[in-house]
Amino acid sequence: MIKAEWFYWLVGAVFLAMAVQMAADRTNPKRYGTAGFWGLLGLCFCYSTWVVDKKAPAEPLGIAVLAMVCLAGFGLTGRGAPRTTTGEQRTASAARLGSKLFVPALTIPLVAVICASLVKHWHIAGEPVLEPESETILGLGIGAIAGLVVAMFVVRERNAAVPLHAGRGLLEAMGWALLLPQLLAVLGSIFQVAGVGTQVGRITEQLLPDGQKYVAVAVYCVGMALFTVVMGNAFAAFPVMTAAIGWPVLIQQMNGDPAVVLAVGMLAGFCGTLVTPMAANFNLVPAALLELKDQYGPIKAQIPTAGALLVCNVAIISLFAF
Repeated sequence: MIKAEWFYWLVGAVFLAMAVQMAADRTNPKRYGTAGFWGLLGLCFCYSTWVVDKKAPAEPLGIAVLAMVCLAGFGLTGRGAPRTTTGEQRTASAARLGSKLFVPALTIPLVAVICASLVKHWHIAGEPVLEPESETILGLGIGAIAGLVVAMFVVRERNAAVPLHAGRGLLEAMGWALLLPQLLAVLGSIFQVAGVGTQVGRITEQLLPDGQKYVAVAVYCVGMALFTVVMGNAFAAFPVMTAAIGWPVLIQQMNGDPAVVLAVGMLAGFCGTLVTPMAANFNLVPAALLELKDQYGPIKAQIPTAGALLVCNVAIISLFAF
């Protein structure tokens, strides 16, 4: 049986291998800090197995996270010059390969769907081929490996170190922002356990005028957007604002349609995603990958759209939820 932990170990091994490359890259003036950051992350992927199995304490993971925060926060990570092709060579290769470049990328979701819908039912000697309840994540991992093999075949590359160097270049280009969504998701869980939503709800109920449903709708939608800006993730903001306003005020007190209130409320949170650097995968990472001069360029371009959509979300709930 293929276990999900094996996939996490592989991811950790890749990070560790790249950390070794980073430490040996003299073109990076902050090579040791960069190698330490990604090396700690790789060790966390491997060590977490024993934490989950209750065979090792979780405190070292917390210490590792704090060390990574210090390395990134004090500017001790940087970017080197990995051995790869020049821009002119990549342009010429892209022109030669054309639409074939999409084949490796499409291989990943295709394999993931096959694993999640078909391979999950396969058994060998009475045991499932894939670990139960982990078919999707395993399909993604197997799809990534298959995509790598297909990519090397398409570009006719035989040296396995080449994709490792190229991946390391992308990792350094994206930097610590690559991990921000995971850290913010944890922050959302902490907020929920701490009862932030309940306290926000009490304050809101005291300040909102009785019977002013449209004001309550506006507060809910704007609150979803603002909490998403702070937390960087609408999924993390959703339980907080729904526990504060969405469920007790709009649904229970004012008899709003739960489907409309909750679905459109989530969309209001996505308006915050468009305008926050905390949503690094959507805003900062594309700017880094495209090497834009202004790292906040995507956010500035998306502000008008976010504002217009937020107004539309308020109007949709007001018109169709009651």
